[in-house]
Amino acid sequence: MKLENKKQKVVPLDRFIIRMGRYALFAFILIATSLGIGELGYHFFGKLNWLDSFHMSSMILTGMGPVVEMKTNGAKIFSSIYALYSGVAF
Repeated sequence: MKLENKKQKVVPLDRFIIRMGRYALFAFILIATSLGIGELGYHFFGKLNWLDSFHMSSMILTGMGPVVEMKTNGAKIFSSIYALYSGVAF
């Protein structure tokens, strides 16, 4: 999106609210998609139940770190890639 610079007039309140709504929607979709990918990965690769998968992916996305140790090589690879993605994307 194109934003106004310091020399331009500030946008009217209604346009500002629409702009903020778009950014909020984008952020919500990005977070929900990232959380969903994490949940699916931890559920299928890490063999965690859905609640633990949600907890683990939430902790990784927020930067708090892992909660459960991954046992299989596939789970470790997924967990590593997901942690790298989380660090770069957020």
